[in-house]
Amino acid sequence: MKILVSACLVGENCKYNGKNNYNEKLCEFLKNHQVVTVCPEVLGGLLTPRIPSEIVNGEVINKEGISVDKEFRLGAEKAFQIAMDEKVDLAILQSRSPSCGVKEIYDGTFSKTKIPGSGVFARMLIEAGVKVLDLEEFENVDFEI
Repeated sequence: MKILVSACLVGENCKYNGKNNYNEKLCEFLKNHQVVTVCPEVLGGLLTPRIPSEIVNGEVINKEGISVDKEFRLGAEKAFQIAMDEKVDLAILQSRSPSCGVKEIYDGTFSKTKIPGSGVFARMLIEAGVKVLDLEEFENVDFEI
């Protein structure tokens, strides 16, 4: 099976704070599959580290109030094209990210308040019919793929 994964989950230091979200359980699982890693934010030209961003009224805004929507959407389009070119069977993405959040994101107030919703890239995959899980779903479910 070919699985697309948020690059931060396999240890790439591409998070907004310059760190990663390495997940040992996920990396063990991935050993038996073909893996494609992407970071839509980096693909969109954003630097690491960078100012944290959230979705505010449908637009991605950083904590300083500056729109980074163009970069997020460009990166999502590039990551989406990679997913389509690679014909991935599944995507496992970082929870709550404005790019990769699958079922919930932060509410745009930078207060760590979560709301139902999807990040820019995750939404594109979902709308295209790609099976998408966020990391928390992966961690909390015993499933066979």
